[in-house]
Amino acid sequence: MAELALVIVAAGSSTRFNAGGKERIKKEYLPLDTEETSDGTKGGTVLSAAAKIFLRAKDFSTLAIAYPSSPDKEQQQENEKAAREALFSDEFFSSPTAQKTETIFVPGGETRQKSVKNALEEISRRTAGTGRERIVFIHDGARPFLKAQTIEDTLEAALEYGAAVPGLQPTDTQKERDEDGFIRKHLVRSALSAVQTPQVFHLDEILEGHRRAEESGAECTDDTEIWDRFVVPFSNGKFKTVKIVEGDPDNIKITYKSDLAPTAAERKMIRIGIGYDKHILVDSAQTGRKLWLGGVEIPSDKGEDGHSDGDALLHAITDALLGASALGDIGSYFPPSDMKWKGADSKVLLETCWNDVKKEGWKLGNIDCVIALEKPKFLPHRDEVRASIAKILGCGIERVFVKAKTGEKTGDVGQRKVVEVWCTCLLER
Repeated sequence: MAELALVIVAAGSSTRFNAGGKERIKKEYLPLDTEETSDGTKGGTVLSAAAKIFLRAKDFSTLAIAYPSSPDKEQQQENEKAAREALFSDEFFSSPTAQKTETIFVPGGETRQKSVKNALEEISRRTAGTGRERIVFIHDGARPFLKAQTIEDTLEAALEYGAAVPGLQPTDTQKERDEDGFIRKHLVRSALSAVQTPQVFHLDEILEGHRRAEESGAECTDDTEIWDRFVVPFSNGKFKTVKIVEGDPDNIKITYKSDLAPTAAERKMIRIGIGYDKHILVDSAQTGRKLWLGGVEIPSDKGEDGHSDGDALLHAITDALLGASALGDIGSYFPPSDMKWKGADSKVLLETCWNDVKKEGWKLGNIDCVIALEKPKFLPHRDEVRASIAKILGCGIERVFVKAKTGEKTGDVGQRKVVEVWCTCLLER
């Protein structure tokens, strides 16, 4: 089995990203996503996001971060410190998964090509003598939206062909222009590919290619050019040119500030919540309890018993919203043991919780509710109830639906002992 290494290139100056701005920002060190991830870690930057997808997908022996170099020793130390902080701000890199990989920080060079060569030299030195086939992934530190499938595809192709890169066919018709801005050649779009990273190679061969390129004074646009110019011609037919696999439109490189807009996959996060409530029905004439559903008083000889006004529908909606946003539940917000909530208006309870949910950036997609109630008939009141809920949530009535079922005279619902409510909601961010 091949030994895998990873180079993350983050040695640039972010000149285009900072164009027109006074503040000098290194784009790879910007915070990217502070949402808790599936493995429980928090925090992170563009750089850490670009690196950790690899370590989650495969076992890598070495991760090399190429950071900006400086002739000033103190500045060099500051540059390395900044790179470390950007990577290790992500709790993932303290996890057992990440700890299996040796992480090193390598000063870059004046160009991307020199930065990659520096990292390859250090990786080669540290992994020498294992006797295993060595494969290296070279990835831009400003590409944080990579997916695991691209890693799988490029690795498989590199093992078979020697080198691989993800690429996409351009959507616009391409032309070659001359120095005066006139079309020189009409290119065939189906024969073109816009390549991305990771670019994946046999380590020994791509390192030797970099050495040859440096000796010849050649400046190449990326590592695939080095492979084709300085590896393939010297391989005695062992290797072909770089194999292109299907790329991913979301795998963009952050170049300008506008590129930090979310990818298609991240543009909208959705969460689903479920809420349930059940209240005993008691005689209204004897207890004074009323039947409240969705903030509307429903004429009935029985009402809900409860600590608050007993509106089971609003309680279920509240729990669904809190559950989807992971903020808690109605019991943690309004404990039954707290007497200040005795007889509370459930509209106020829902509004309080909904305001907290909105502060977290969530918007309502829709809610759908089912009421289990034998009598009275709910249908005549449905639109009024929907409008009441929509008003509390500040949304259109078309986002709220409520339907009712009877117990067919069986069970506690059918015997008019209880009312039950279920609610599902969709939140978007």
